[in-house]
Amino acid sequence: MNYLLLIITFCISILFIYVFLKFTSKLGFIDIPNERSSHKNITPRGAGIAFTAAALLSILIIEPTHFFEYIYVYLSIILIFLIGIIDDKIEVSPKLKFLFIFFATILLYQNDIKITYLGDYFGYDLYLNAWLVFPFTFFAITGFTNALNLIDGLDGLAGSISIIILSAFLAIGLQHNDTFIITLASSFIATLLGFLLFNWNPAKIFMGDSGSLVLGFVISILSIKTLEYATPASVLFMMAIPLLDTFIVMTRRIQRGMSPFVADKNHLHHFLYNLKVDVKFTVILLIYIQLAFSIIGYQISDKNNAISLFLIGIMFFIFLNLFDQRLKRRKKKKKSNKRSNKRKKLKEW
Repeated sequence: MNYLLLIITFCISILFIYVFLKFTSKLGFIDIPNERSSHKNITPRGAGIAFTAAALLSILIIEPTHFFEYIYVYLSIILIFLIGIIDDKIEVSPKLKFLFIFFATILLYQNDIKITYLGDYFGYDLYLNAWLVFPFTFFAITGFTNALNLIDGLDGLAGSISIIILSAFLAIGLQHNDTFIITLASSFIATLLGFLLFNWNPAKIFMGDSGSLVLGFVISILSIKTLEYATPASVLFMMAIPLLDTFIVMTRRIQRGMSPFVADKNHLHHFLYNLKVDVKFTVILLIYIQLAFSIIGYQISDKNNAISLFLIGIMFFIFLNLFDQRLKRRKKKKKSNKRSNKRKKLKEW
């Protein structure tokens, strides 16, 4: 691992964010609170512009050979970076984001970043047909890119969760001496550590879509590359919190007859925050949960896929029923129904 890359990326990240903070008002990168916001004050956003630029610039300067060897990967990241900047500035439609991710996926193909193998189940290897490879890869990348975007709801949450996930991939990269995984994961860990100095509660600046979209996309790339060394189920464990959060929220919306893409306040971090109304408590608790999942994912990286998928199914069921915003409402309904029934009986008597 190139420690010079880590140090320079960390320092450039701090410098870029510090300078960017001075110009956020003039550039119009301001987050105004709404009914779904956890913050009450107008806060600068778009720090993703600074920390992504720091990571890419550091890799280009310190590891130019690596950068140009995987030039299509870095061009795809830059493409997502651009749509993130535009979204932070003027808010673009989801369709346009999907279009950018579509072309970014095509670029990834040029460096052979694609999903072709889904694991070994009861002695049978499951490979995707050639015509399914691109749609499945695009679906997986789009899904996780947006999943990470959805958990960016509390100070320090998306950055911290991303560091845990990237660290799991870095461990796999170090174990197998994969320079691509090591370089990309370590540089984004370093740049995020610099970002968290400004984003930890109370946050001085938010990452914005220029940060969350890029992080989701980078983690998607690393997860696909990690499939060369780890089972698909173990990779899902390493990315657990964003995935579980997205699946649970979408399931809840469908149960209520709503569109799964409608924004609401039923995410895991909303549920936990409502318990203690403490941002730091919520973020630290989710960090520990993601850390536990990532360690499990690393430990079972070469274990049976079927058993691992069964474990994921159990965890999904537990989280689906445990983190249910409707529980309080149901309790209140039961209490009010009991009271009304008592009143009726008293009247009848």
